[in-house]
Amino acid sequence: MDFISLAGIAVGLSMDAFAVSVTNGAVTKKVDFPFALRMAACFGLFQAFMPFIGWLVGTAGAGFISSIDHWIALILLLIIGGQMLRESFSHEDECPAASREAISLKMLLAMAVATSIDALATGIILPGAVGASTVPLMLLSVGIIGVITLILCTAGVFIGKKFGCLLSSKAELAGGIVLILIGVKIFVDHMFLSAG
Repeated sequence: MDFISLAGIAVGLSMDAFAVSVTNGAVTKKVDFPFALRMAACFGLFQAFMPFIGWLVGTAGAGFISSIDHWIALILLLIIGGQMLRESFSHEDECPAASREAISLKMLLAMAVATSIDALATGIILPGAVGASTVPLMLLSVGIIGVITLILCTAGVFIGKKFGCLLSSKAELAGGIVLILIGVKIFVDHMFLSAG
């Protein structure tokens, strides 16, 4: 199995979740290790689960998945990003960058799904890309993707906390814009790939 390619794929897949973790670290008042680990574990689980589902669906379902994945990611990230933009204009705090008390489980799950949609389609091509030709190798592959995402997102929350407090009252505004841009990027990338 090609572990170097697998690590590269894992890092690439986790970048959206990392960006969202940084954003959430910047806009949440109480950031500690349990908070970071809970968020990172949610992202890691979905980043591992989605490729596995994609692999199970196989090439027979590839056309259907690729026809809707970008729409799902775009809609979810537009909703979440829009909510953050709205909240950014309604908060004035002693630590302006940290305006949110907590992240609800519903919002966390929505972010995890939205940032892992591209991993669903990746699961279809993962066996050929890294040589994960058996069930144990596929489970190992998605496990590595999950662990790399967990590590990066845990770090991302703390990076966001430090950066957010040094920033200004517009951290949540910037975070909302970032989420919207991620959604648009996923959508545009897919449309260009489809056109090509």
